[in-house]
Amino acid sequence: MTLHGEEPPAGLLLAAGEGRRLGGPKALLELDGERLVDRGVHLLREAGCSPVIVVIGAAQVEVIGAVVVPNPGWRDGMGSSLRAGLAALPPACPAVVVALVDQPRVSPAAVRRLIAAYEAGAEIAVATYAGEPRNPVLLRARHFAAAAEAAVGDTGARGFLRAHPDLLTGVPCDDVAAPDDIDTPADLAAFICSSEHGTGA
Repeated sequence: MTLHGEEPPAGLLLAAGEGRRLGGPKALLELDGERLVDRGVHLLREAGCSPVIVVIGAAQVEVIGAVVVPNPGWRDGMGSSLRAGLAALPPACPAVVVALVDQPRVSPAAVRRLIAAYEAGAEIAVATYAGEPRNPVLLRARHFAAAAEAAVGDTGARGFLRAHPDLLTGVPCDDVAAPDDIDTPADLAAFICSSEHGTGA
């Protein structure tokens, strides 16, 4: 998917955390026989992102269909992973969709909506649920440096987004996705239960 013949947006999957509350790295967690890291890569690729970058840290992970970028500073939080991922993007990359490995209910349809908003002129497209901005997020290349500079601790791009509300375009995704995180064993059990009963997004 391109805009006036330029390169498509890249995909950036942040998958470096140790999953302390979950009991192990989320990237390696399997749902329906598929690791979350692979699920996230498929999400971005299916939506048209290229290339797809995966930032790893706590677990050394081999991923097919993506460029793996180790983040030695992963213990510093998500901000360090965002900086590592943005730094690894190719120079010609016009935009990037940033997704989190622990949100398996985000769908390719949601990412495609962000890309459509970008193609319509959005500077930063943010998926919203019940009107609230969550993930994933699409950034144009001109904002990469500022987003990286603002990425400290475990906030990722949140600080940059809050400082520039005038740049944001909210993209409702309630009907095609959900921002639920898998942070604890209880979250995982709830996800499995809702999937078995067909109530997931």
